[in-house]
Amino acid sequence: MSAHRVGYAAGAFDLFHIGHLNVLRQAKSRCDYLIAGVVSDEICAQTKGARPIIPLAERLDIVRSINCVDQAVAENIPDKLQMWEQLHFDVFFKGDDWRGTPKGLALEERFKAVGVEVIYFPYTIHTSSTALRQALSVMTARQPITEAAAGAPR
Repeated sequence: MSAHRVGYAAGAFDLFHIGHLNVLRQAKSRCDYLIAGVVSDEICAQTKGARPIIPLAERLDIVRSINCVDQAVAENIPDKLQMWEQLHFDVFFKGDDWRGTPKGLALEERFKAVGVEVIYFPYTIHTSSTALRQALSVMTARQPITEAAAGAPR
């Protein structure tokens, strides 16, 4: 372990919720300096099939304001190893929904080759951005957004 251990936790951080906060807190407890990679709108659309509800600039502001985050960066590159080449972190944090999957195993191998440890955290089952998005969809289907509310500034 290096004297100054740098960690990297990437995510969309859309509709910021307790699961996001838990991941960031757990990550910070395992490193000295935590970088949060906020995945761009375009990469979210490619990987999740939908653009985030909250724009990247706003998600970055939210994540930067979290006390346990030392630095927040826009993740505009889908390849995590390319992010490592830019940031040189020692440990990569990921949700345990990746553990044991072909993508997770490939990521572990690639990071092992450059000396990066991968640490998995439990996925927050009861709260997720997907569940919040679905709940919002149901709510707006029941009650249409008025033109005044739709045009109101955020």
